[in-house]
Amino acid sequence: MRFGDVEDLRGLSIRFQLSNTFYESSGQWWFSVDRVSVSYNTSEEVVFNATDVYAPAASSYRCLHVSSLQRYSGLLLPSTEHAQRWAITFIDFQIQAFNISGGRFSPASDCTTVLTPAILMGLITSLILLLVLAYALHMVVHLKHIEHDDQKPDIYFPQSPEQLDHCCEETVTTHGVMCFLLRISFLRKSFY
Repeated sequence: MRFGDVEDLRGLSIRFQLSNTFYESSGQWWFSVDRVSVSYNTSEEVVFNATDVYAPAASSYRCLHVSSLQRYSGLLLPSTEHAQRWAITFIDFQIQAFNISGGRFSPASDCTTVLTPAILMGLITSLILLLVLAYALHMVVHLKHIEHDDQKPDIYFPQSPEQLDHCCEETVTTHGVMCFLLRISFLRKSFY
């Protein structure tokens, strides 16, 4: 039913059943909306059970959508089969059951959850990046020197180019000439 569909709004009745409960864990009174009854011209009445519509008794409760539709979180659940054919949505809903002073609402307890889809996706993305960073750090810490098993022949070279004829690979000192041993893994260069 939409207000536009109703010819006379005087026949529309919306009743809220509220309760006030003291919770020792928080040390304060909390009010909750237990049921919402909607009737038109007293001919038919539909009742919705309210879930998660609560706030501290010293505050008001505010929510952008309080609805029986799932796209708005479905805070109102149909209590009868007849109520399942109805859909009710309150837009920019605010209610305060107790401790009203000056005809104004107290500061509101908002219905938005801490884990909105955007925040949840940000947390998941951060977790994935953190895991990749931890894995990369683990790999860097356990990085070892890469040793090639290529068996390159030892290269001997003399102290000066004039002594080149007297150095060979079999003996390090030949004909009284001192040769130096150099292990390299790139191409040989001539010293001429």
